[in-house]
Amino acid sequence: STENDNASLMQAQAALEDILADVSSIEGVSSVQRVVCGGCQDFKVITKLSEKAFKDWEAKSFEPEAAFLEAVKKIPGVIAVETQTYTLEEVKLNKKDIKKAQEKKEKESAEKKDEKPAEDPAKKLKKVIKEGGKRGVEIEGAADMGGLQFFCTSVDEPEGDLELLKESVAAMNAKSDPTEEERKGGSGHIGKMVFSAGIEQLAIVAYVPEEKRSALSCEEWLQKVVSMFPGGKVVSGAADVSTGCIP
Repeated sequence: STENDNASLMQAQAALEDILADVSSIEGVSSVQRVVCGGCQDFKVITKLSEKAFKDWEAKSFEPEAAFLEAVKKIPGVIAVETQTYTLEEVKLNKKDIKKAQEKKEKESAEKKDEKPAEDPAKKLKKVIKEGGKRGVEIEGAADMGGLQFFCTSVDEPEGDLELLKESVAAMNAKSDPTEEERKGGSGHIGKMVFSAGIEQLAIVAYVPEEKRSALSCEEWLQKVVSMFPGGKVVSGAADVSTGCIP
């Protein structure tokens, strides 16, 4: 209480001084601090000691704590008395550790800036289909020149995503519209195996048109390829389109 020119504070201080020598002489005590808050009117006494010393003191009922608590409870203006156990640890860094922490923070900040924001799925799909359509025209052209029946190629936009790679292959196989200014697709009559590399895996889609299935099994073709690499596997198998990946 602030009444009577902080009389209760003065009396609490006097009670502390009465037991201060006893507390200071407890084995293992490294510091005794008094904390006074002018705003909330708290009066705190913090005794710091090692864990072992704390347990030894606890076994002795924290003597002379009881006498001190009893004394401050009788002081007019004191409205609450309680005890708390804290775990105190020095966390201030030395110069070397400060430098390491700052460098780590700067590195993480730089890496965050370098991260590409997630691309809009619709825009990504549009890029995948556009790339697949162009590749289909290229495959059709190669087949027309040399009687090509099966073809292996790779695309970039799916980035190892199997579902997007399937969309890319579908765009390659789409019927070409001769009225369009820019032709797309047109290679649905050509069997193909298409690869797309990503960070986590190499995605693979195999496609065999109906008229060529008597000569080659789509699933067996893909199985043969993925079996050549550790961890390679067929994800889905069908007569027309099969998918797989290699980690």
